[in-house]
Amino acid sequence: MTQRIYNFNAGPAALPLPVLEHIQEEMLDFRGSGMSILEVSHRSKWFEDVLDDTTARIKRLLKLDDRYHVLFLQGGASMQFCMVPMNLAVAGKPVDYVDTGTWSTKAIKEARIQGLDVRVVASSQEKEFTYIPKEVPSDGKAAYLHLTSNNTIRGTQWRLFPDSAGIPIVCDMSSDIFSRIFDPAPFGLIYAGAQKNAGPAGVTLVIVRDDMLERVPATLPTMLKYTTYVEKKSMFNTPPTFAIYVMGLVTQWIEETVGGIEKMEGVNNRKAALLYDYLDSQNFYRGTAMPDSRSFMNVTFRLPTEELEQKFIKESLASGLGGLKGHRSVGGCRASIYNAVPTEAVQALVDFMKEFARKNG
Repeated sequence: MTQRIYNFNAGPAALPLPVLEHIQEEMLDFRGSGMSILEVSHRSKWFEDVLDDTTARIKRLLKLDDRYHVLFLQGGASMQFCMVPMNLAVAGKPVDYVDTGTWSTKAIKEARIQGLDVRVVASSQEKEFTYIPKEVPSDGKAAYLHLTSNNTIRGTQWRLFPDSAGIPIVCDMSSDIFSRIFDPAPFGLIYAGAQKNAGPAGVTLVIVRDDMLERVPATLPTMLKYTTYVEKKSMFNTPPTFAIYVMGLVTQWIEETVGGIEKMEGVNNRKAALLYDYLDSQNFYRGTAMPDSRSFMNVTFRLPTEELEQKFIKESLASGLGGLKGHRSVGGCRASIYNAVPTEAVQALVDFMKEFARKNG
């Protein structure tokens, strides 16, 4: 059997081993079709069942009522940076954004390109995005409030979402969707590139509420309108069939094997506590995010020198711990401990960190 490592990559990231084994098992003959899922027509009953089942599981897991539509798009979360303001801005109203770094910064840029009245109502830039703002003011006049729920690069996460004073929240949940319970009611639209916590690269999950669809301008190009994908059940053009199939298996794993998002959240909390408790117990490694804003998905930390960081990354990989290099824009180290990363992987990382500190401290 191939020797697998513990995968701490930030995205594309770890997938549950039972999901990979399931894919392997039916790769050549998808459910008696005599074809691979990679070959099955998106217009066939086989794929229609995949699409319907995946949609139903997502709605059950997130407790979405009939007002919400589940869409499967392409272009990644980056495409949503421009599609959101294109579709959801309202004439004469500003759009509000909270800037917590990198991804929200990019979303703000795309909204400004469109000439909108973009208000950055809160930001943590002055402290290098190491925390989540405590106050998010709202005058009730914005078309929407945009948030990024988890910053993979800076290692910060909204523990509680802010009160938006009735303004619909639009949220990029690419890196923590399906990881914890939240109330969907304040959210007009949620989007998530699947490759971090929901599936493989190639599909973007978009969840949009009915009332938001009323805003979509008729003058937008067809492929850039949310209404197109609602009306055509995500199949206006050929959807990313394999990626949707895998997302269906991931949501099945969360629902049936893990026992739902409440159980998944408990596992994730324990994994994060295991790693953060160790970081807080010593002086060799230094966490980069402020304690009350720490991400439970992406744990970022530094070593005493960059030379030691390079050595740490090299030796950790040799020990079967992959993907621990920090993002190129900030350096350092990062352990992405998404849903599919097992507790034993985090324990193995902590054990390695202890031994590395003992030898190099």
